[in-house]
Amino acid sequence: MIRFLSNDFWLKLLSLAVAVVLWLAIQGDANTTTAVSVHLQYRNIPPQLEISSDLVDTAYIEVRGPSVRLNALNLSNAAVAVDLSAHQRPGERTYSIVDANVKLPPGVTFLRSVPSQIRVRLEPRVSKQVPVMPRFENLPAGYGVVTQNTNPAKVQIVGPESRVNTIDHVETDAIEVDIERGVSQVLLAPVFSGDPLVHFDQKTITVAVKVELEKRR
Repeated sequence: MIRFLSNDFWLKLLSLAVAVVLWLAIQGDANTTTAVSVHLQYRNIPPQLEISSDLVDTAYIEVRGPSVRLNALNLSNAAVAVDLSAHQRPGERTYSIVDANVKLPPGVTFLRSVPSQIRVRLEPRVSKQVPVMPRFENLPAGYGVVTQNTNPAKVQIVGPESRVNTIDHVETDAIEVDIERGVSQVLLAPVFSGDPLVHFDQKTITVAVKVELEKRR
């Protein structure tokens, strides 16, 4: 036993000292706190309903843990999950941000959130067809649009009832007409609903716009 301890005594002592210093550093740093901005994730929205209130995208959460665990990389996947599965009827409901719905890395403890609560309003999901209105920009000098036809002429929009009801048409992105291609042209353009909570029944909506130009007198 004595022989074992005497072998590389100073190296063993140095290793022990380093281990003690590291342990003390970690233990002494256990009560470090910081605040970090995290994304809110809205999950399990009932299929017959849509969120109609303005969404809270982020929250500031205060957390505690060893400083080695509170770096930006370790906290990059932290998030708040808001489960809407119990919200089966239209109306408003308040959700508290508590430890149970905060996703944190091991060794990090949730303390509080700002905001501490969010209120979500759900409405029936509805859809309707609305006409597409082309929007032109930088028309050739001396020319005007005589006729314009859009294919398809109408598109289907989907969203919360109150938001959908306020929309009577959608617009294309600005279309620039190049006169060198002639006075009759067919141009492609995306359409825009104008409301972030109203979407189309397809992932991407692009329409073809046939435009006839005429030289002004």
